[in-house]
Parts: sequence; C-alpha cells; structure tokens
Amino acid sequence: MTINCKGQLIDLSQPKVMGILNITPNSFFDGGRYSSEEEILAKVEKMLAEGATFIDIGAYSSKPSAEFVSVEEELDRIVPVVQLLIKHFPGILISIDTFRSEVAKACIENGAAIINDISAGNLDDKMLEVIAKYQVPYIMMHMRGTPETMQTMTEYEDVVKEVLFYFSEKISQARSLGINDLIVDPGFGFAKTIAQNYEVMQKLELFHSLELPILIGISRKSMIHKTLGITADEALNGTTFLNTIALTKGAHILRVHDVKAAVECVKLYEKLNF
Repeated sequence: MTINCKGQLIDLSQPKVMGILNITPNSFFDGGRYSSEEEILAKVEKMLAEGATFIDIGAYSSKPSAEFVSVEEELDRIVPVVQLLIKHFPGILISIDTFRSEVAKACIENGAAIINDISAGNLDDKMLEVIAKYQVPYIMMHMRGTPETMQTMTEYEDVVKEVLFYFSEKISQARSLGINDLIVDPGFGFAKTIAQNYEVMQKLELFHSLELPILIGISRKSMIHKTLGITADEALNGTTFLNTIALTKGAHILRVHDVKAAVECVKLYEKLNF
C-alpha cells in the first residue's frame, strides 16, 4: 500500500509516524510552545531525527472551545512556516491540517505534500476540487458538525457502521473527481463520546474494508487522560499503549506529539512479526 508524495512513493505496508507541529496559541496540548523560527526549526529537526516520515502543521485549533480564526490569519500563520521548513529541510514531507481550500492551495503551492482535513470536505465545498487539481494525498477524517458543535452530535445507532458508511460516501465522491491517494482517519475525539472512541478502536480492523490506509490520531487526547484521571501532559504511556493496539489492528500512520515513543512502538511491533 503506497501513497505518492511529490513524486515519492511512500510504502505504508510498514507503519509510519507523523509528527505534530501546532503553531496555534491555543492547541489542547502544545499550543503556544513554538512561536519563533528557531523553536520551530529545532522542534522539526528533532522529530525528523527521531524518525518522523511526515510533519503535520496546524494553524487553527480544532478543540471545541477554540476561537475563530479568519482565513487570512490562518494563511499568515502557516504559509511562512511551510516556506521556512522547505528551505531548511528540502526533502521534508509536510502535511497541512486545514479544512479550508484556500489554505490548502497556498500551502501546496509552497511545497506541502499532504492535506489533512478534519471535515473531509464538509466545511469547504471547494476542497475536493483543490485536491483533485494538485493530486496530493488527502486525509479524510470523520466528524459531525464543526469543532464548536461536534460534542453535541454524538448519538449513533451503531457508531462504527455509521462512520464506515460516511467514509464510503466520501471515498465515492473523491474518486468521482479523480482523486487517487486517500487516507482515512476515524476521528477519535470528534463527535464521539469516550465510550464510542473505545468502540471504534476495538473494531478498528473493520476499517480495512475501505481498502485505504488508516491514520490514527489519539495522541494525549481526553479519551486517554480522562479515563486515567490524569492530564494531557501525563498521557504519553496511555498514548503509546493505544498506538500499539492500533498497530495490531492494522493502522498505517500514527499521528503523534511524541515521535520517539511512536517510532519505538512501531519498531517493537514489527519485531514481533504480526
């Protein structure tokens, strides 16, 4: 199973790690930590050295209480960072965490390789057109509503079945536009209760019916720290455990704040030859 990133075929039969770089002042875990060019470069250099294949940059926090950010402000935050990273790390594979087509377009034109959309095109009807035009891999996440409303939209008859149906429709829509490289993200923490998050994890192998790479983003999320009665800062052990479970169920990409721990997790998993 491969994806084409700027002409480079990435083999996902060996799980890969995506390091998170939040350049928002209000992200739930690392908001405001990386504000200067030096801090950003040091963080990215560290993640790449630790074995990250992709770096995912977000300039608009998707936590429920996050403030609105205009398109102009999101562009002002993210485009200079993309340019900075491309200049200093020429072969870097940058993923852009955005649901806005204008931001996606600008970042791709400045060297980004992947678009990671929490809304799978629902929040911007031009997004799929941009992906089709530039033919970059597209990560489609499951979410209902918006980050502001999603936690009021958690009623499902069968959460796994409904998420799979959502993806089947989205995949069909993307394929009709000629989009080749698709990745699915079940959307842990988005329009799901803690119990529903664990049900999705428990049945993650069912997502292989979609015949697409699966990305897992559970790093330090509330499904871990609320269950354990700890803070996000203390949730690395829980993150590593659930990432291990995800690998045994066939996850292809782990999206994490802590690259070293995730890379070691993948190496040990592969040593067991599942």
